[in-house]
Amino acid sequence: MTTKCYDVVIIGGGPVGMALVIALQKCGLSTLLLEARGLPEEDEDPRPLALSHGSRLILERLNVWNKLSAPTPISTIHISNQGSLGRTMITTEDAGVPSLGYVVNYHNLFNTMYTIVQEVRADYIAGAKVTSLETCIEHGQVDFEYENKNKQVTAKLLVLADGGRLTAQIKDIDYVVHEYEQWAIVANITTEMPQSGIAYERFTPDGPVAMLPSGDHFALVWTVSPDIAQTVIAMDESVFLTKLHDHFGDRLGKFIKAGKRTGFPLSLKYATPNTSQRIALVGNAAQTLHPVAGQGFNLGLRDAWELANVILASSDMATAIGTPAMLSRFRKKRQIDSHAGRIFTDSLVKFFSNDNILLRNASGMGLCALDNIPPLKRFVARRMIFGARG
Repeated sequence: MTTKCYDVVIIGGGPVGMALVIALQKCGLSTLLLEARGLPEEDEDPRPLALSHGSRLILERLNVWNKLSAPTPISTIHISNQGSLGRTMITTEDAGVPSLGYVVNYHNLFNTMYTIVQEVRADYIAGAKVTSLETCIEHGQVDFEYENKNKQVTAKLLVLADGGRLTAQIKDIDYVVHEYEQWAIVANITTEMPQSGIAYERFTPDGPVAMLPSGDHFALVWTVSPDIAQTVIAMDESVFLTKLHDHFGDRLGKFIKAGKRTGFPLSLKYATPNTSQRIALVGNAAQTLHPVAGQGFNLGLRDAWELANVILASSDMATAIGTPAMLSRFRKKRQIDSHAGRIFTDSLVKFFSNDNILLRNASGMGLCALDNIPPLKRFVARRMIFGARG
């Protein structure tokens, strides 16, 4: 078996993995992206992605942002709590940014980044099923199947951006997992009132429901209990729209049309630690968050950006890549941001998504307080946008 050697091998060729390889191509490092799935079709993944303004700045530096097709800006976030008084509205003026965030289609972002990966001539293999990985002091090794053939590569650093499937093969990395007993239903929704740049986050006892401006319409992220998730997905469109309207309220008038509906279970999962010998974890391999407040992808993109910066800042990249000192720097840089992101989203779900009347009244009072204390609102907004450093 012929073994090819790289500086960095990234397992998981989604947007986070591609962001890392694009950042590293500027310095001429040899990189390989391995993706288990084939390249996605346009209707395969209708998920909306909420990108913060901080993520826009990263994508601008990667020369990705200006090639995206019409991302929809978010000028205001309207947060309310079903069944209790209190709401808050966060605006661009509150946060001191031109836009709080943007909504893009996953497929659009993937295709744009994939085109850039091809332009910088990084090696990208779709349909590569990794069967095993192992490391020694000098390098990491990856065995994978591609086109019914067994292949092998080595690298100074292995980066897992695959959602964590392979971490079971790494002895000193464990996952902490909390199942929320919730599913997220996503779809594109047309409403009587057109979107005007306002993103709605409405908390209910079953979980949050978000309506994000997307083009002329909205991208829905609706949290439901697992026992009704498949029923909601399979509902007749008119029944689905009526149920959604009853749940969300009348702020947007009638709900007129729903696009393709998909769903997935929700959990909090994070790796401890996020590095091992010659291995670093980024994106969903490092942590998977509840979609409330749209923090997950933004946190993963910062993982990739910080890892690239740690590598590029090394005085001698050729010898520093994948060393314990380099991995220690990366781990320390991501520790506070990752921990804060987990605590923030998990606390929102537990504090707001329940049927305890005392907690619900307290959460309503909290929203009122946030709306009337501008410094606190700015503090919260900037950490949602830029991470723990604000």
